[in-house]
Amino acid sequence: MTTVIRPPAVFGIVEPGLYRGSTPTPDNFVFLRQYRLRTVVVLSPEKLVRSVVEFFEACNTQVVHIGLTAWKPLESWKPVSDELIKEGLQLILDFNNYPVMIMCTSGIHQSGTLVGCLRRLQTWNLTSTLYEYRMFTSQKNRFLNEQFIEFFDLDMVTLPAELPPWFLEQRRMLEEERDELNGDADDDGEDA
Repeated sequence: MTTVIRPPAVFGIVEPGLYRGSTPTPDNFVFLRQYRLRTVVVLSPEKLVRSVVEFFEACNTQVVHIGLTAWKPLESWKPVSDELIKEGLQLILDFNNYPVMIMCTSGIHQSGTLVGCLRRLQTWNLTSTLYEYRMFTSQKNRFLNEQFIEFFDLDMVTLPAELPPWFLEQRRMLEEERDELNGDADDDGEDA
């Protein structure tokens, strides 16, 4: 008998040890088992079905269902709450949770918004951030999600003590680049 290995819909690797996708079905369990997930961050408000809960329990994967409590503000233009994205970012930036997977019902909207805000925190330019968001949404992108990504207040996010190596390396490279630019600016001033 052949075992079919099928990823969840819109599965993607965000960064080393950080994944995204839709809420899995039993067809996806063999695929997900290979990642040995320590944590799953569920962004949508719907409860997980029993088979999914049991799968994660069997894999000793911690399920953090922040979508149950911090999903959407009552009367606001925002498609999700600031608190949901803030909590999600703090969870996925805590290396103690790795490997970690972000998921929502479709794998598109809440997950895409969280990843878009992560990209802003990584100082990606807005064009690249929205391009990535649209790649995962196909023709289903939502303008309000894009606006949320653009205007989310990154100062709300408290960086955890144990950041993932990929995040630290990117910050180091940015600092080096800033130092080089500042050094070039200082050198230009000396020539005058």
